[in-house]
This record gives sequence, structure tokens and C-alpha cells, in this order.
Amino acid sequence: MTADTVGGVWTYSMELTRALPEVEFTLATMGRRPSAGQRDEVPPNVTLVESEYKLEWQDDPWADVDASGDWLLQLEEQTRPDVVHLNGFSHGALPFRAPKLVVAHSCVLSWWRAVKDEDAPPEWNTYQQRVQSGLEGAKVIAAPSAWMLGVLDEHYRMTTPRKLIYNGRSFVPDSGHAHRASVFAAGRLWDEAKNLGAVVAAAPSIDWPVRMAGDGGTAGENVSWLGWLEPTALARAYGESAIYLFPALYEPFGLSVLEAALSGCALILGDIPSLREIWHDAAVFVPPRDPFTIARTTNEIIGNDRFRHELGQRAQKRAREYSVARMAAGYRETYEDAA
Repeated sequence: MTADTVGGVWTYSMELTRALPEVEFTLATMGRRPSAGQRDEVPPNVTLVESEYKLEWQDDPWADVDASGDWLLQLEEQTRPDVVHLNGFSHGALPFRAPKLVVAHSCVLSWWRAVKDEDAPPEWNTYQQRVQSGLEGAKVIAAPSAWMLGVLDEHYRMTTPRKLIYNGRSFVPDSGHAHRASVFAAGRLWDEAKNLGAVVAAAPSIDWPVRMAGDGGTAGENVSWLGWLEPTALARAYGESAIYLFPALYEPFGLSVLEAALSGCALILGDIPSLREIWHDAAVFVPPRDPFTIARTTNEIIGNDRFRHELGQRAQKRAREYSVARMAAGYRETYEDAA
């Protein structure tokens, strides 16, 4: 299995490998080396092999993508796996001996259209070609939402069989703290897809204090920036918050939303197809580019205790459907079918 250590793919990889203790994994990481804390997360059935090769969506990555491909082929020769599980696209074109599962967590072309409201510029043509070759070379493609599977057809041509496997999370809520009168948001402020800038813009008009966690932010009017939080502190932040505000422009699944829902937060989410698919009537949806409406909607929920409590209960009930056991069963079946 390949993974990067920067975002949700690492969390996903740890959840999945822990849930399949009968499977031996070689986990090949790229992007940057795992932190000491990440190494401590690795379960006993995983052999961690580290690298610092660039990822396919980074600037000028192709020499590194080719070099990491050679490295992965060598790893396959050494480990002789039954299945190669690729959490990226381009390496799906490599001549592995084992069948290849490519998982589409996100892609630049669909990100660009959702975030920039236009097609990606010509400098991403090589990316498109390499991703398409990887998708065509896979035995099966999986994705964490039906929406993500669908957008692949908008940008790439392939006949590879596809499978929907929703993500799962074994996140343990911190229930030792009563919900405070506060709004919480989490993510990288510089990530345009998460759209936390809209939270900052709406915050001065929100009746409750807004707390935000993640990389790249600073305090602002009615915003307390908590910085990056380790898992225990993050669980406490969810547990202390009545509302989770996430006006994303692009999010194929959204692990942070799942964590907030498991913690009983009422969800206010960007009105995008993937989040509607996953959360249905267990969230309130807002136009993500409209800070005025975001603030007004948040204040309406702040002012309606009964509805806010009901919304949190709906979110928690819905979140329990996205269990790690369900995700693991989907991948176990996919591994067996592929092999």
C-alpha cells in the first residue's frame, strides 16, 4: 500500500490496516517522512518503508514520480504481495505483477473545477495523462463517495471496474466536557478547498465565539486560532463545541466532519454534492462562498436550542453508519476479488 503522510490518506491508511489484522501490509510512504507520532500509530501487521519522493500533485513532480515507481517495483519484487493498493493514480500504470487497486481520494482536475470554477490550465495536461494511464492500468478503482467516482468520468477515459467504499473512522469522542457555546472549524487555512477563509470572514457576525484548529492561521475578530492539535486535544475541541462549521468548496469525503459528527456537533456544511450525499438531512448546508449567509444560518442554529440538539443527534446517528468495520469489509472483499 502507498500513502502520503500529509493529510487524510495517512489517517485512512492507519484505520484500514488496524481493522485488517489478518492482512500483512507493506506501507510505502511518500511526500515527507512520517513524524515520530505517526510512526507510533503503525500497527503490528504493517511494515513501514519511508521515502521523500514528491507526490503527483506537487510542483514539477515527474522525475520523482518515475523514481518512486522504480522503488515501488523493487519493493514488490522483495515482498511479493497478493494485491498492490495505490492511494495515488500514476503508479497504476506500472507493470506490477500483482493486481492493482487504485483509490481515488481526490484529484487536481476535479479540485480545480470545484475551487476555481474553471477547468485546470494546460500545465496540468501531463497530470491528466498520467492519471488516466494509472486508472486504465488498474484492475479496480475505489473511491469514498459516489460523487468522486462520478467525477472521474468527467475528466478521464477508462473502462476499469469501479467500487464505492465509504471511509470509516474509529475516532473516540471526548465526552468528559459539556458542549460550550462555541463554533469550531478545523483544517489548513491555506487549503482553498476547505474554504476556512469563509469562516474567518463570517466570524465577526457570528453570535458565539469561533475557534479554529489547523495549520497556517492566526487569530482574528471573534476567532481564536488553536494551531495544530494532537488527537487528544482535537477530540476535546470537538467535545467542547456545539457546532462544527465546514463550508468546503471541495471534499470527496471529509474525515473531520465525521469526527465532529461522532462528537455530537451540529453540522453546518458547504452545499456541495459529496457532502449532501454523505450527510443528507443530518446537516444544514450553506452556500460556501457567501459569508453573510454562513453567519446568518449559524446564528439561526445558535438561537434554536431544540433544533441544534436534534441536528447533533442526527449527525451522530448518521456518523455511526460510517464505521471502520464497514470500510474494512469493503476492502477485504475488494482485495479477495482482485487477487
